[in-house]
Amino acid sequence: MRKTAAQQILLVLFCLSAAGQSFLAGTARREITPREPVPMWGYGDRHDALSEGVLDPLYADALVLADGKEKLAIVGLDLGRSPGEPSLERIRARLLQAGIRWSILGGSHTHHGPVLELADAEGKGRGRFDAALRYYRQLEDAIVEAVLEADSKLAPVRLAAGAAPLPGWNANRHTKFDPKPVDPVLAVLRIDRETGAPLAILVNWAAHPTTLPPSTLKFSADYAGALKETIRKETGAAAIFLQGAAGDLRTERRGMDTFAYGEALGREAVRLARSLSPAAPQQPLEIRAREERFAFRPRIDLKNPIVAAAYEKAFFPELVRNYQDEYAEGVRPRLMAVLLGADTGIVAASGEFFSSHAVRLRERARLNTLFFFGYSNGYHQYFPTIEACAEGGYGADPPVAPAAAGAGEELMNRALLWLYQLRGRIRQ
Repeated sequence: MRKTAAQQILLVLFCLSAAGQSFLAGTARREITPREPVPMWGYGDRHDALSEGVLDPLYADALVLADGKEKLAIVGLDLGRSPGEPSLERIRARLLQAGIRWSILGGSHTHHGPVLELADAEGKGRGRFDAALRYYRQLEDAIVEAVLEADSKLAPVRLAAGAAPLPGWNANRHTKFDPKPVDPVLAVLRIDRETGAPLAILVNWAAHPTTLPPSTLKFSADYAGALKETIRKETGAAAIFLQGAAGDLRTERRGMDTFAYGEALGREAVRLARSLSPAAPQQPLEIRAREERFAFRPRIDLKNPIVAAAYEKAFFPELVRNYQDEYAEGVRPRLMAVLLGADTGIVAASGEFFSSHAVRLRERARLNTLFFFGYSNGYHQYFPTIEACAEGGYGADPPVAPAAAGAGEELMNRALLWLYQLRGRIRQ
């Protein structure tokens, strides 16, 4: 399909490669499908029902970038969220020991992956869900193995980042007001070997992977799995998918089923990637990054027995008790900003951010390409905009958006400041 005039005008390209010394990159993949029946993530009405097989496998797709001084690992996971806090800390500690200082572990947000919040303690998982606890250790090992293999395969590459609007492929599922906010931007990072052969294509898109019914108790990567397989088949490159600010966005499938939508979206990503032309810029490039953890007052009190009982009825007790531990000191999301060279940025955040957050951040950051990765390095539920909090509704009300109203805006302002500081435009 030919690009429209608007797409040609709005298409932004930025090519990355170090002058004299190229960026290095490597990729690897591991399957992360649970081997035993475990509770499934994403739909409360499943409660603690166990999985009943596999519709399509789940994977961890790892990309490691290096500039000679710093290393950044980006791992796209066919999971509803990134690993739970204990697992995340263990994984990142192992990567740090291997010399990988920065890491982004992002879930695709499929609602057909395993529950990741259980703990090895009485009443919180041990004894009743031991298979899930065994899986967490297997998941940790698989992620670390994928990253370390990618790191061991580092080779000179050239990169190109680009974005283009893809209207009509996603839609706002929250607001009743018009015009409805939406983020229609498809963004890709194309990575070529110095020979010109494709190494990897990273795709960033925002739409809830909830295209399969809750009654299907089989593991599936949802549309992201079909998207990645299409890219791999058509280009021979590794494919990495990172979900965007999809808190209020659903897919607009236009009569396509889950896998047809993923395949069609994959072909759009391939088309965009092929329009990019990696070439050496005029100045050396580097990886610059910053990460912090924040704390916000919660809008719910999970310590209140009445509130806790309501949540336990809606979900299941062991899950809720682990959220009580998670929010004991407030809602504590992680935020990371990364600058690749001078004009390509990444913002990664540990929650379901509403689409306007990413749209406004992209406009204000004034970068040629900005990737927004949600569901990354933790999970702290929804971060609606202030106006969405005022409107209310699912995704904006306290039961699923426990952080104080305005938390999303505060995090986006901090990310914006960091992006300008990393560029040297504002003093640290």
